[in-house]
Amino acid sequence: MVLNNIENLLEKYENGETSLKEEQQLKDYFSQETVAPHLEPYKPMFTYFLVNQEEQFTKALSFPEKSKNKNRFNFKWLSVAAVTVLMVSVFVFKSFNEEKLTLTDADKIEINNAKEALAIMSKHFNQGTAQVSYLDEISKIGTQVDYLKEITNPMDRLLKKRRFLFED
Repeated sequence: MVLNNIENLLEKYENGETSLKEEQQLKDYFSQETVAPHLEPYKPMFTYFLVNQEEQFTKALSFPEKSKNKNRFNFKWLSVAAVTVLMVSVFVFKSFNEEKLTLTDADKIEINNAKEALAIMSKHFNQGTAQVSYLDEISKIGTQVDYLKEITNPMDRLLKKRRFLFED
């Protein structure tokens, strides 16, 4: 009778329908030295629960104190750093631009030489394009020659028209 009751309690336990009192009955049964052989696999689980239930936490909890200065990000220093970077960049940029605006006589001579060289290259390039302009005329003539080929071969034109008429 007791074995039948334990089996019913185990079934309820596996379905999650046992009360605390019924679970205590199961723990008491499985804490005995003699357990039915077919229920032997449940013994380690319930003995673990009994041992775990008796454990006590004895260590004192101590939380480290958080200091305000250690973990807090200081936005004042961030703003000071941002302003410093901005001032340095403005100063460097301004001095860099002033150096670029002052041209020496040697720089002016180099600029004029570069302009002259570019003008010469442009002149030669324009001459080259004028010499190649006849290619445009040749392409126009080529399309006219293709049209003349169609006119000179009337049989092909008649066959094309005939195919066109009979396809519909």
